[in-house]
Amino acid sequence: MTAPLAIVADIGGTNTRVALADGKVVRAETIRRFSNAAFPSLEPVLAQYLADAGIALVDGVCVAAAGPVRDGVAVMTNLDWTIDSASLIRATGAGQTAILNDLQAQGHALGHIAPEFLRPLVHGPHQSGAAMLVVGVGTGMNAAPVHETPWGRVVAASECGHISMPVRTEQDFRLARFIESHGPHAHGFAGVEDVLAGRGLERVHAFATSEAGTPQEMKAADIMAALAAGDALARATARLYVHLLGAELGNLALIHLPFGGIFLIGGVARAMTPYMAEFGLAESFHDKGRFAEFMHSFAITVVEDDFAALTGCAAYLANGGKG
Repeated sequence: MTAPLAIVADIGGTNTRVALADGKVVRAETIRRFSNAAFPSLEPVLAQYLADAGIALVDGVCVAAAGPVRDGVAVMTNLDWTIDSASLIRATGAGQTAILNDLQAQGHALGHIAPEFLRPLVHGPHQSGAAMLVVGVGTGMNAAPVHETPWGRVVAASECGHISMPVRTEQDFRLARFIESHGPHAHGFAGVEDVLAGRGLERVHAFATSEAGTPQEMKAADIMAALAAGDALARATARLYVHLLGAELGNLALIHLPFGGIFLIGGVARAMTPYMAEFGLAESFHDKGRFAEFMHSFAITVVEDDFAALTGCAAYLANGGKG
């Protein structure tokens, strides 16, 4: 029996990746990237992709959107696009449609990612069938718990990047006050995304340099380049950043109890991966007082598959669009 043909898309703030999938398998050779700035909405992106591929219609379409999805409608966080089922049907003629949050798509990809794309960061057991947690650290920050049920996999959406940043030390407290009032994007609240997303790294660096008496404003890419070159202030920034990431991952672990593992995705997480052991990710993650030993129940892994969200979309459709 031939697997149904689907079109899947991963919509970021800047680019959209589109591919064809046969059941749960994404055709790697069909993946294309489109600049969002060149299109007024997702509909013409999908229509152009199918036209270029010489395909009139597909059986299903599933898209992963970097923004909240409510009542089947996605509103992009960093892009003036709104996505609904009607527009997907117009573009593709598909009989089956689905719209997921990008973290939900990543959650549905777990179990379908090749081992070479999984890099262990903090060792621990992976309990089969247990809850898992996907944490995205890139342009934004968010997390999604993954649960296996008798009715299929359920990946719950959240907006946990906008809860309060972790405060464990006096330095953390000073950073929170700095974030609340510093810079053009300050809004009187120090959220997790304000210190862990790409622009969060920039704010942590601004704080670290200010504390050192040499205040600087640098882009995340320049901070990472300085870190690679051994710059002392970039190293101080990375150390504080990794401490905050470990603390927040520990908080999320105790909330969701992901005995099946925690999986980090996103450009910032991957860029910082080579420095996480040196700067104490595991120590910060485990630092939960009398629950410190319990924290060894959880493993942390970095996902290095650029197309995992596409795989998750394909898996979601192939499983009947449940979860």
